Amino acid sequence: MTTLKEQLQEDLTAAIRNRDELRSSTIRLTLAAVTSEEVAGTEKRELSDDEVLKVLAREAKKRREAAAAFDNAGRTDQAARERAEGEVLADYLPKQLSDEELAAIVAAAVAESGATGPQAMGAVMKIVKPKVDGLAEGGRVAAAVKAALSG
Repeated sequence: MTTLKEQLQEDLTAAIRNRDELRSSTIRLTLAAVTSEEVAGTEKRELSDDEVLKVLAREAKKRREAAAAFDNAGRTDQAARERAEGEVLADYLPKQLSDEELAAIVAAAVAESGATGPQAMGAVMKIVKPKVDGLAEGGRVAAAVKAALSG
């Protein structure tokens, strides 16, 4: 079974062969981020698939934020490219939870913790975070918890 990093390298080779500039440049940048993460710290190490997924999620978030910034600056062509790169990265990430699924997990966590009111947000987040790690962005989770506690 191939690791996620090996899969990225194989897909990079295929993208180069197919002359897919968008895909090859996006995967190259992602592999560079993975390598950077591997050599960070006191000694070089091989990242696990979970750690590579975290790097991929971080890179995808950068693309979303960059697209929003380019939109605000009126640079729609560059924003479209950032979104396209984000879609390439999304192919490697696990499917994100829908709003309904996230709300159900948050509601169960609120009931489990017995939380009442926004001051208990930390306790609820502590229960929700491990269940949705990698399946929902932190901002979405926090917004769902805040909505559940205030409403």
